[in-house]
Formats: sequence, C-alpha cells, structure tokens
Amino acid sequence: MPAPIRKAVFPVAGLGTRFLPATKAMPKEMLTVVDRPLIQHVVDEARAAGIEHFIFVTGRNKGVIEDHFDKQVELEETLKQRGKMEELEALASDLLDPGQVSFTRQQSPLGLGHAVWCARDLVGDEPFAVLLPDVLVQTSGPSCLAQLVEAYQSHPGNIVGVEEVDPEDAHQYGIASIDGGDGGILPITGMVEKPPPGTAPSNLMILGRYILQPEIFEILGDGELGSGGEIQLTDAMKRLLEDQPFHAMKYQGRSFDCGSRVGFLAANVAYALDRKELAADFVEELKKLIK
Repeated sequence: MPAPIRKAVFPVAGLGTRFLPATKAMPKEMLTVVDRPLIQHVVDEARAAGIEHFIFVTGRNKGVIEDHFDKQVELEETLKQRGKMEELEALASDLLDPGQVSFTRQQSPLGLGHAVWCARDLVGDEPFAVLLPDVLVQTSGPSCLAQLVEAYQSHPGNIVGVEEVDPEDAHQYGIASIDGGDGGILPITGMVEKPPPGTAPSNLMILGRYILQPEIFEILGDGELGSGGEIQLTDAMKRLLEDQPFHAMKYQGRSFDCGSRVGFLAANVAYALDRKELAADFVEELKKLIK
C-alpha cells in the first residue's frame, strides 16, 4: 500500500494583477464564486479527498485568508443572538479543526515551484497534494483530488490531473507527453511549460492538481530558474521523472480557469446553475439579459 495522502499545499501568494482593481486590497483567492471564496471551493475539494492538513503558502496582504479559516467569535455570537442558526451551522461546517491548518510565507515572488518548496518543512517526508486555487473543478461525482487519490492507490508515485485542450491553444499551458497507455490513467514521458506554438507533444494540459513525492523538494531547492525567470514546478517534475514514475489522470468533470476574467465569470454561472435554490430564478435572469 502506498503512503496515504494526508497533506495538501495551496499556493496563495500571487498578486492577482489580472483582476485589478478588485484585488488591490483583497486577495484574488477571496473573490467569490456565488457565495463562497475561490479558496474555500478548493479546500472543500481537498476535504472531500480526505486531506487532514491544509498548508497555505501566503504572501503580503494575504492575512484575510488566515482570518477566513479562523473562528470568528464576535460574528458567531451575533448570529446566535439574531437566531440565524442556519448561517451559524454553515460557518461551523466550513471550520477546519484546530491543528489542521498551517501558514508559511513566500517572501519573494519566485514562481510556483518556489512556493511549493516553501512548504517543505510542513510537508515533511511524505507524499502530498498541490492544488492551485485559481482553478476550480466542477464534478458530478468524487472531487477532482479524490479521483487523483484513487488513481494513486493503483499507480503509486506522482500523478497530475490533465484535460484535453484545442491543439491551437496548447502553447498557453503546461503540457504532458504520453507514451502508450489507455483509459484514464496514462504514463508520462515528458512535460513542457508553455511550448512554442505548434511544438506541443500532446494536447493534454496539466490542470493544477498534483500528487507528488517529497523528493521534489530537493530538486526545487536547487533554485534552477526556468520560464519567466522563475522556479517552475514543471521543470522540477521533469527532473524527478528521470527517477520516479509519473502518470496523467484524465479527471471526470469540468475545470474553470478563475485566473482569467472570462473563466471566473463562467464559473459563477456554472456553480449558480448547480444550486437548486438558485438555478430556476437565475436562468430567468439570464434569459432577460440575453434578450
């Protein structure tokens, strides 16, 4: 049996410049999709996969994320006094247990790989998950990370979530190359970050959901700079691939790139339509707008 996946890393140090001025004073991870912040949606996904320890790699002006996952005594007392028990129960259900949450600081914006490396002491010597908080994955069954964890049980090592994209758009993403295999779990032979147009080895985009072995930290610690002058997680995974197996899993569901304005708006529509208490009225409002 492979070691269990107990810990998840959430890199939340980015500046969110594509959403200025909304993110001038508020972290992009706290932008709401319907009535839940982006980071809460992603934490929900991790909880559904059995994650026990949630590690947030933060930056400057991200204190509100820590506050969000803390107990709000004054708010809870006000809700009690006003008899708003449904809202109180909702807050309680979202609250993580004491000791389940850790925060560490990425002091310099040196890329995703550096952000993951900053969590090395909190992760320790065990496999762990990484979830990018500006990617939401909507599923009708098990959460995306739960699907990865299940795949990891039969394919120990390193696993990344992938989805097919239009080949003409492949240059915008990290791409995995595949050698043989069938079904939804495929062996990876290589990875490239944003290949030049027309050179991508496949149309399988690396989604932003990973299960990685702790040896990745030693590679990231070398500080090798890649695309954009940053420490790239994809580059470290390519080096780890020389010694350890990597698999790509085609998850069941639909992703939304909430780092883009269009993707964020699409996520709000999709998640609103998935809410029974909102869907019917929301459809009517959309019809009016379309007319």
